[in-house]
Amino acid sequence: MSGWSMDEVAAIAANDISDGAYVNLGIGLPERVANFVPEGREFIFHSENGILGMGPQEAESLWDSDLINAGKKPVSLLTGGSFFHHADSFMMIRGGHIDICILGAFEVSVDGDLANWRAAGDNAIPAVGGAMDLAVGAKSVRVITRHTAKDQTAKLVKQLGLPATARAVVDRIYTELAVIDPRGDAFVVRRLFPSCSKEQLQSLTSAPLRFELEWSD
Repeated sequence: MSGWSMDEVAAIAANDISDGAYVNLGIGLPERVANFVPEGREFIFHSENGILGMGPQEAESLWDSDLINAGKKPVSLLTGGSFFHHADSFMMIRGGHIDICILGAFEVSVDGDLANWRAAGDNAIPAVGGAMDLAVGAKSVRVITRHTAKDQTAKLVKQLGLPATARAVVDRIYTELAVIDPRGDAFVVRRLFPSCSKEQLQSLTSAPLRFELEWSD
């Protein structure tokens, strides 16, 4: 089952952000959110390497190799955007000044535990980076991820099987099949891809689901 495209998932996540929010976008899929700011709203995007005021991705011909985010990808800068020291960036994070952090994930547990780094493996991220600071420093932590891994194993699980980035921090998960909130006893499904049945979603999730749909597509 294909589900929403990851651009559509990013747009769904962007629509959940309140006007004027300070938002950190993690490396990978979360970076797409910057391209889908709803009309009439302004988000102030933050990158932990020291940028405030990032804009949408520009055409490759306009890329500035000196203007990169934490994932070393070229970004645009909106009018009024600023650069600052890496330490100042982490003072913002640790000081509780980031409203929302959107991260990728290898696993999320039903309790909201997050695992988004690996200690070993051929394609492993070599270190946790700033994710631990973001996961505990942001006022709200949200995740964009594919519903299953490449081998079809579940990413939404009862207990983490990978090293934890932080415990009980994830408020909402966006996948190509659903919008889901971890609630301890179950994953609460708020939105379901139209052609995905409840039974199909449960078969791809290694923890109980409870359906309290807030959107009808």
